[in-house]
Amino acid sequence: MNEKSLLIEFQNLLELSKETEWVEFKEAKTNYDFNKLGTYFSALGNEANLRGKASGWLIFGVEDKNLSVVGSDFRNKPEALDSLKQEVAEFTKGITFQEIHELYIDNKRIVLFQIPPAPKGIPISWKGHYYGRNHESIAALSTDKYDKIRAQSTLSDWSAEIIPNASMDDLDPTAISKARIEFSNKHPRLKIEMDTWDDFTFLNKAKITIKNQITHAAILLLGKSEAEYLLSPAVGKISWILRDKDGIEQDYEHFGPPLILNTENAFSKVRNLKYRYIADNSLFPIEINQYDPYVIREALHNCIAHQDYQLAGRINLVETPDQLIFTNLGSFLPRSIKAAIHHDAPQEFYRNRFLAEAMVNLNMIDTIGSGIKKMFITQKNRFFPMPDYNLNSPDKVEVRISGKILDENYTRLLINHTDLDLDTVMLLDKVQKREKLSNDEAKQLRTKKLIEGRQPNLHLSAQIAEITGDKTTYIKNRAFDKEYYKNIVISFLNRYESASRKEIDDLLMDKLSDMLNEEQRRKKIDNLLYEMSKKDRSIANRGNKRKSKWTLT
Repeated sequence: MNEKSLLIEFQNLLELSKETEWVEFKEAKTNYDFNKLGTYFSALGNEANLRGKASGWLIFGVEDKNLSVVGSDFRNKPEALDSLKQEVAEFTKGITFQEIHELYIDNKRIVLFQIPPAPKGIPISWKGHYYGRNHESIAALSTDKYDKIRAQSTLSDWSAEIIPNASMDDLDPTAISKARIEFSNKHPRLKIEMDTWDDFTFLNKAKITIKNQITHAAILLLGKSEAEYLLSPAVGKISWILRDKDGIEQDYEHFGPPLILNTENAFSKVRNLKYRYIADNSLFPIEINQYDPYVIREALHNCIAHQDYQLAGRINLVETPDQLIFTNLGSFLPRSIKAAIHHDAPQEFYRNRFLAEAMVNLNMIDTIGSGIKKMFITQKNRFFPMPDYNLNSPDKVEVRISGKILDENYTRLLINHTDLDLDTVMLLDKVQKREKLSNDEAKQLRTKKLIEGRQPNLHLSAQIAEITGDKTTYIKNRAFDKEYYKNIVISFLNRYESASRKEIDDLLMDKLSDMLNEEQRRKKIDNLLYEMSKKDRSIANRGNKRKSKWTLT
């Protein structure tokens, strides 16, 4: 934008007579908080998208109330503004570029940040958080606005795009044969008719190509390995990485197209070892694989179907001695695991609808929305921990599948209570993993008499300990009555007359609940001594804070 055009644009913005959702004026005479700057890039870019504007604008050197030009010395050094682009890009996802202009009016310097609207389907985030505007104020991007931007991706499906220079020669014959077999398994009534179809007829009907034209989905699923460049700048790879117990990489391998074949090759790299555990009232161990094949395939195929290929990253399958970790780029469309399990229906929209439909036709995934639910049920039926979904990153989904039992009590409980519903099992899984439950969740388990204790130190109830035969652990986890601990302290002082804080710690630490860590136990003793000295007035500190000397009153 030349100086004349920029001046006209600036005057048009002033004529708005006030700030809007996509225009912000600031004095910023010298410095401006870097983090606030980033939140404005996110908010103004997202709002520009939602309002169909060519750009959002953040303008320094203009008083925001009366829009008078006051000038700004913000980064008023050669190349200082150019370096800012790189600094902002490091923490911003979704912005493809920023243009920063300088304009002089009556010798007063104006800095204009021209912010591109969020790309279709990709909200702009700053340091992992999405921002929008509530009139003239910065606010978290609302769920409605987020969904509206995300839904734009359905209008432009990357997986359905035609690759102009691609042909049938870029597809792998073995992969096409495999696709025919899986298609006939999925649609057995079409098997006889399918035998009369040539390759393009089959690919069109399987919704892998469009009118004899090769799509991104076709190269991804059926393309020759050397044809992967046709997906560029997208990356069509799965990386298997083996790490030891210390997280040190031991081995790796990358798998590109055709993914209909290479997902099996990636799957075969996983060392699915035998795992043994002894069930109740049995002298013989139960022996099963660490991982159920369905769970691995479902997690891997979900990564392929829901990867945001426009973010140009790989799908990762990381294997450690005790778990598998799957990661793919792109936000989790159902927004929560609870929604994915309870919705039990196809998604309203898919990131790669064309690819997802092709994978359904090739018997790789199921669109009825039950795949994730089935993974949880499979783990429940194997008496193993539930899958862990980490959705903290706005542009990545991480799934962890445990290959070992974490808490034998949890396992025994599932063995003895196969009638427990999935929601209850998922809550008990959170208890065994020491994850905090909401008050409502804890109430559900208390009502069923499955847990005892206070947040966040919950444990299985006495009734369950009786059933699972783990009464010892129950006693160790259960906290005793406060009077019990008070009596121990008083008995000690009766005999020895005084005690230091270290002596009281030594006296009580191993008697407190095993559910408490060391810091929590010390806090518990703090509270106990406070109550005995200030409320009961049964003991007193004759020393000081640094060197206490507790005696009976």
